[in-house]
Amino acid sequence: MRGWVTTTVAALRREPATDWAARLAAAQARQLREVQPAQLESWRALIHVLQSAFPDPRSDDWVILLECDLLRLEKRIDAVVLTDRAILVIEFKNNAAGFSPQDAAQAEDYALDLRDFHAACRQHPVVPILLASAAPSPRNDWPLLWHGVTSVLRASAESLPALLARIQSSIPAPDRPLDALAWMAAPYHPVPTIVEAAQRLFARHGVEEIAASRTDAINLGLTTAAIRRAIDQARADGARCVIFVTGIPGAGKTLCGLNLVFGTHATEGAAFLTGNAPLVAVLRGALLLDATKQGRSRRQPGRETRTLLQNVHRFLEHYVREAETAPSEHVVVFDEAQRAWDADQAGRDTQRRRSILTTSEPAHMLEIMHRVPGWSVIIALIGNGQEINTGEAGLAEWGRVVARSGGSWRAVAAPATLQAAEPAQRLAEEQPGWLTLDPDLNLAIPIRSVLHDRATLWVDAVLNDRPQDAAEIAAAGRLPFFMTRDLHALRTALRSRVRGLRRAGLVCSSKARRLRAEGLGVQLHGADDEVVNWFLRRWPDIRASDALEVCATEYSCQGLELDMVGMAWGGDFIREAGHWQARRFSGTRWNRVSHPEMRRYIRNTYRVLLTRARYDTVILIPPGHAEDATRPPQEANAIAAYLQACGVRPLEGLPSCGDALAPQLL
Repeated sequence: MRGWVTTTVAALRREPATDWAARLAAAQARQLREVQPAQLESWRALIHVLQSAFPDPRSDDWVILLECDLLRLEKRIDAVVLTDRAILVIEFKNNAAGFSPQDAAQAEDYALDLRDFHAACRQHPVVPILLASAAPSPRNDWPLLWHGVTSVLRASAESLPALLARIQSSIPAPDRPLDALAWMAAPYHPVPTIVEAAQRLFARHGVEEIAASRTDAINLGLTTAAIRRAIDQARADGARCVIFVTGIPGAGKTLCGLNLVFGTHATEGAAFLTGNAPLVAVLRGALLLDATKQGRSRRQPGRETRTLLQNVHRFLEHYVREAETAPSEHVVVFDEAQRAWDADQAGRDTQRRRSILTTSEPAHMLEIMHRVPGWSVIIALIGNGQEINTGEAGLAEWGRVVARSGGSWRAVAAPATLQAAEPAQRLAEEQPGWLTLDPDLNLAIPIRSVLHDRATLWVDAVLNDRPQDAAEIAAAGRLPFFMTRDLHALRTALRSRVRGLRRAGLVCSSKARRLRAEGLGVQLHGADDEVVNWFLRRWPDIRASDALEVCATEYSCQGLELDMVGMAWGGDFIREAGHWQARRFSGTRWNRVSHPEMRRYIRNTYRVLLTRARYDTVILIPPGHAEDATRPPQEANAIAAYLQACGVRPLEGLPSCGDALAPQLL
C-alpha cells in the first residue's frame, strides 16, 4: 500500500507545501479527476501542518503516505504516518473549528479498515487522529492500552506536535520496530459489503480489485473466469446456455453477478434479475446516494440502474405480455434462481395483480431469452439452503426445462448441482448430455464473514442437529457468535461495540410472532423506502438499522448484510426431543409444522438470519414467561443450552468490532 505521494518526514520538510500539493494534484489529474481549488488548498494546509509537527530529529526517517487509497470504501486517507512503533491515521479537516462525531467516525473507520484488511497492521497499534486545523486545543481520553485500533484522538494544528510526541512516548518500544518498507509491501485485501461492491462495480472497477480478504478465497476469481469462458463459447457458437453458479451463503455469488452486469458485459447488454425486491431497492438507492455525494446528477444513474437491476417477476410478465418482443440483453443474471416459482405459484393471482404466467418461471425465462437473435446466456445463481417460500421450483425445474428444450439449450454447472441431498435441488439425477461440468462454478469459501472462514459450516451443523460438529468448529478458532438472554444487554452491546462507520441491526424470523411480548414487535416490511432507509441511513436517523428499533426479517435482509447483527430467536423454531421442531402461530397457540417442505423453509429462515453478519452475531434467546403458555421458559432454556453446547459464547466475551482478528485469515 502506498499513497499518491510517499515520503519521509525529513524529505517533506525540504520542499514547499505548494510543491507537494502540486504533486498530489498531478496524481489526481492522472486519474482523469478534476482538481478543485478547495482541495488544492486543503492539501497545502495539511502539508504545512505536518512539516512542523515532528520537531524531534529521531522522527526524520518516519514515512508519510499522503492520499492513501482504501478500495473497500472508495475513499482515501488524508495521511498515514508510519513511526517505529505505530500506524497513525490522520483525517484532516481544513479550517474546521470543531470536532464532529461524523468526522471522528470516519477517522476511526479508516483505522479499522487497515486493521481488518492490511496484513501488516497486526503487531502495532493503529491510532486514528482527527485533525481540525482551526479548532481550540482539545482534551483527549488517553488510551489505557495500546493495541488494535485505539480510540480517536483529536488535535488542532497547534496541538498536533505535542499529541504526536505524547503518542510516541506512551507506546512501549516494540521488540521489532515497524518496518515501513515491509508495511507498504504487505497485502491489503478488503472485503466489500454488497453495497460497496455495487458502487465500485458501477464505477467500472472489476471484481478482481475488490476480491476476498483471504488467499484461500481464490475461487471467486476462478468462478468469474469460468462464467466468462462459458459466455464467450456461447457467443462464438451462436448458442443458448444456462450457467449455474452454486455457493454457500456469503460466498460471493451476487458479487459475481453484479460484476458481469456492471462490468464485463455491460457494453453488449446485460441485466441483473432478482425476485429480491429489498436487494434491488437498496442497491438502486445506494447508487443514487453515491451519485449525490459525488456531486453528479441522479438522472443518468437512475436510468442505468433501472436497466441493469430489474425485478425478475416484472421482467417475465413484460415479455410474456409482449410475446413478439425480444429482450435487448444477450446476458441476464437470475439471482437466487433456486427460488424461481413453479407453475402453480407463477400462475397464482394476488390481491395486487392478475398473473399472466402460464408455466414455471424457468420455462418462461428460457422461452423469452430464446427470442434474442444469435445467442443468449442465463446465469443462474443458486444459493444452497436458502429456500424460504412456498412455490419455489428448485434446481430440478431448471433441469427439466433445459432437457425439454430439445437441444436448443445447453448448460454448464459444477458437480455439486448433481449431488444435493434434496431432490428438488438436484439439476438432474445423473449427468445428461446437455450438461457440461465445471468445478470452478461452485463457490464453497465464504467471504462475507471477516472473522471466521467456517461460520457458515457452523450454522449448517447447528441447524442440522450436529452439536458435536458445531462444537469442534467453534473450538478450532474464534467463533463470531455470542448469546444473551437480555434485550437491553443486546442493544447496549451493539451500540457500544460497533465502531467507526460499521453498521448494526436487529433481525428475526417473520414467523416469530411472540417476540412482540419481549419488546420486539416491530418488523421491517417490504416497502422500498422503508428498507432503503433501514440499510442506508445512519443513527440518529430513527429509520436506520442502528437505531435498533425495527427487526429485519428473512425477506427484507436476504442477499444483504450488516457488520454486526442482533438476532432474536423466536418460538417458531425450538428444541424438542433432541431435535429442531418448526412451528407456526395461529390464534393463541403454536402449532407444529409436520410438512417436510414447510419445516425446511423455517430451518432455512434461520440459516439466512444467522449468516447476515460480517463480524459478529449476538443471538438473543428471550427468557420467556412462566405465565404465558406461548413462551414458556423451558423452551427458551432448551434452545440456549443447545447453542451453548454448540460453542456459542456468552455476550461478555464479545470483543470490540475490529479488534484482533485471526492472523491466519490473511
